[in-house]
Formats: sequence, structure tokens, C-alpha cells
Amino acid sequence: MNNLLNFPNPVNEYAARTVAFMVLVLSIMTLIFNSPWLSAILLYGFLARVLTGPKLSPMGLLSTKIIVPYLIKKEKLVPGPPKRFAQLIGLIFSTAIFVSIAIYQINVLANTLLIILSIFAFLESILGFCAGCLVFKYLMKFKLIPDSICESCNNFQTT
Repeated sequence: MNNLLNFPNPVNEYAARTVAFMVLVLSIMTLIFNSPWLSAILLYGFLARVLTGPKLSPMGLLSTKIIVPYLIKKEKLVPGPPKRFAQLIGLIFSTAIFVSIAIYQINVLANTLLIILSIFAFLESILGFCAGCLVFKYLMKFKLIPDSICESCNNFQTT
């Protein structure tokens, strides 16, 4: 069980970007169809990735087991903790989206959050810019996250 709940460190940047592209597509579909079911899938994916990395995430598994090894065939290792933090931010957003759509039917809020999530998923997937990783970097710089959480972050450029 303990192995199941481990987040990978390091993480293949190409796998993370592939997952971000799938999040982008799912976010846009959720926005277009205003679907509580699609928002539930989005929420589950972020929850699974925060808790286990790709192990219980369909998007994570598709990315790490099929797309990256057989289609992209590249590896760029980056520290895992900033990526996990970024997934946590996605979990917070997707939870708010799900609650807004499925429980309260506040479509304006859900749509706004979906647009923001889509923008950041686009930045990660297409441009390789991880906004959550940047926030993580500054939280470490200001000692709000201890160095022991990500000792390897000092050896990598946070993207």
C-alpha cells in the first residue's frame, strides 16, 4: 500500500506534458458540454495523480505506459515534488469545478475555473511552462516549503 501512494521522483517531463494536454482536452470538453460527469473524471484524475502519481490515473497510465514510450520516445527527468504540487493545485481547481457544476449549478464559476485550468494546462503541455512548479519554487525560496521536501530541486531547473 505504501508503494501505491508514492509519487514518482523524478518525473519524466514529457509524460507530465502529455497528461497536461489530456487535461486541456478534457477541460475544454467539460466547458463545452457543461457536464458534471466530465468534471468528475477531471476531479478523479487529479486526485489519483496527487495520491499515486500515474499509478491510478487513466491519463497518467496512458501517458507513461503508451504515449511517451512508444510515440514520443524522449525522457527529460525533473523533480517530482513541484509536479505533485501542481497536481494539487489542479485538484483544488477540479474540486471547485465539480462542486460548481454538479452540486450548485454555478456555471459562471465553473466556466471561469475551467478557462483558467485550460490556460495553465496549455502552458504546460505546449510551452513546457509549469505554473504550479514556479509557485513551488518560490514557496521553497521563501522557506514556506522546507528544503527537505525537494532536495533535488536545487539541482534541476524548475519548469
